[in-house]
Amino acid sequence: MSAYEGSRALVIGGSIGGLTAALLLRDLGFDVDIYERTPTDLDGRGGGIVLQPDTLRWFQERSSQRPEDVSTTTSWVQYLDAGNRIIDREARTWSHTSWGTFYRALLSDFGRDHYHLGEFACGFDQDEDSVTVRFVSGRQEKAALVVIADGITSANRARIDPDVTLEYSGYIGWRGTVDEADLSAETANLLNDAVTYNVVPHSQITMYPIPSERGLGTGQRLMNYVWYRNVPEGPELDEMLTNKQGFPGKVSVHPNQVQDRYVDEMRQAAARLLAPAAAELVTSTESPFIQVVWDSRASKMAKGRVALIGDAACAARPHAAAGTAKAAADAWALSEALTAAAGNVAEALEKWEPSQLELSSNLLARVKAMGERSQFTNTWTPGDKDLRFGLYGPGR
Repeated sequence: MSAYEGSRALVIGGSIGGLTAALLLRDLGFDVDIYERTPTDLDGRGGGIVLQPDTLRWFQERSSQRPEDVSTTTSWVQYLDAGNRIIDREARTWSHTSWGTFYRALLSDFGRDHYHLGEFACGFDQDEDSVTVRFVSGRQEKAALVVIADGITSANRARIDPDVTLEYSGYIGWRGTVDEADLSAETANLLNDAVTYNVVPHSQITMYPIPSERGLGTGQRLMNYVWYRNVPEGPELDEMLTNKQGFPGKVSVHPNQVQDRYVDEMRQAAARLLAPAAAELVTSTESPFIQVVWDSRASKMAKGRVALIGDAACAARPHAAAGTAKAAADAWALSEALTAAAGNVAEALEKWEPSQLELSSNLLARVKAMGERSQFTNTWTPGDKDLRFGLYGPGR
């Protein structure tokens, strides 16, 4: 019998990191409930993610679902010059999926009976034996362990580290997808089996295919991209992040909500600045959206019986494609620490914290350096191994 059999755990935040943590805690014997603040299922707005080993590990080791059923694979990493010529190419296999596809696969494994939507956790108190979480609905829940996984704008992070701030990187990411069948044959053939970069002065775009959420299992694919563009902090950024209804955004502006003038300018700039294949992809996007690139990192990830994981603990720029991998790695390491502690939750969290803080520190330093090279110093060099994907370091 597990040392945690019959103990209760609460996960605050029902995204990929929260679901991974909840699944692993349930496997340890905890009775687990997830509380997600949004009133409906989460939506990744069609954006893609790179599936690194920590992200895929649940499906490889514990799930009846197969990784290949929810992902697509590419064989190369390549760079294009201004004329669509491949100027650097390396054989490297990566798997990719859409955020929404992966979220739904995890949610299918967890089930909906203990997945609670529309519950905003606004605070907690704890003693030696338990944690009590308060919700704006008036609900209160008590558990032996609480995992906070409520994202970059975490409402509960300050109770663990009150000094965390969001620091703007100096640039945003334009994101979108296009059905592969809608691209010209030349562009589709050039991009279809690779992670493709096009680096231009003070900017770069990353492109790769993902499975279509509408055609899972049929081989239908979308071409996904993120194009990084510098935008000064202040009134210019604030105006750009104001959506069509006049509401200001903080971390993103959703599809169909970006003001038309910004979409028009972005398309014109793509045609002027990017390689023809990249320009075709961007200008063909029906509903592009904006993701703001922030840096943040908590200096503490544990307090008593409460753990902080994923973007709530460290939001790292996307250049290493390690955001979801970091959240999953936090969850797997927590599971291993709890197993070793044989029932002592506070001891497990105390031993778990240092290695995860070191991981987040190393990751954040690396992606900051990558962003500086791409956006400001123009030293992002095709083929440079320091610029590879990876949570733990280049190529790992």
